[in-house]
Amino acid sequence: MLEKFTFKKKNEGSATSLFTKEDIINEQVPRHIAIIMDGNGRWAKNRGLPRVAGHREGMQVIRRIVRLANELGVEVLSLYAFSTENWKRPPKEVEFLLKLPQMFLTTFLPELIEQNVQVRTMGETSALPAHTINAVEEAIEKTKDNDGLVLNFALNYGSRYEIMTAAKRIAEDIKLGTLNEVDIDEEKFNEYMMTSYLPDPDLLIRTSGEIRLSNFMLWQLAYSEFWFTDVLWPDFGEEQFVEAICEYQQRGRRFGGV
Repeated sequence: MLEKFTFKKKNEGSATSLFTKEDIINEQVPRHIAIIMDGNGRWAKNRGLPRVAGHREGMQVIRRIVRLANELGVEVLSLYAFSTENWKRPPKEVEFLLKLPQMFLTTFLPELIEQNVQVRTMGETSALPAHTINAVEEAIEKTKDNDGLVLNFALNYGSRYEIMTAAKRIAEDIKLGTLNEVDIDEEKFNEYMMTSYLPDPDLLIRTSGEIRLSNFMLWQLAYSEFWFTDVLWPDFGEEQFVEAICEYQQRGRRFGGV
């Protein structure tokens, strides 16, 4: 059972209110929440532990947030698990990061199946090690008929690469004569993106105090609401997730209108 949490309400100064799961569900729940899970290394360093300890702890947080998102009725949860820039990290850390999907899915796949979660991925997954690809493909296959929360892992993903690849595919189709350039609009361009089957994120969450997108879903986040917290990802929990959604629900989304 979700606890009650106290947050400041919009435009009410120091006034506070208790928010519960029911309060969130009774309002507009974000269809798609994207999360940049940042701060694992710093969490470990603060405790005198190797960086991989932070990544391992962060994996447990994913489990809890997936369960809560599903419970609240979120349709899609996109997690920035490994970026195209993460290859620059020390080899030992990269090796461990690329084992995490296998570790997570091997451990929690039965739970995901039970919760009716559908696993999907986006990114240049062909460049990933075989053990990572095999674990992801097995999870996708075993959850393909689930119609609950879509758990979308961004693996070897970079938004600039995604946009560039989409542009190349469009150019190829124009050259082949299967696409007319006058038919290209935002909707058509979106069909060439890795997330063409998903709604754009309503809410982006980034942990650890960093305030940047880090090459994550640049096209899709054009009108998303952003929520940043200083909390490091291994310390991120139900309270922060609920607070982010409650703040999202208090914002007015005009999409460029009045």
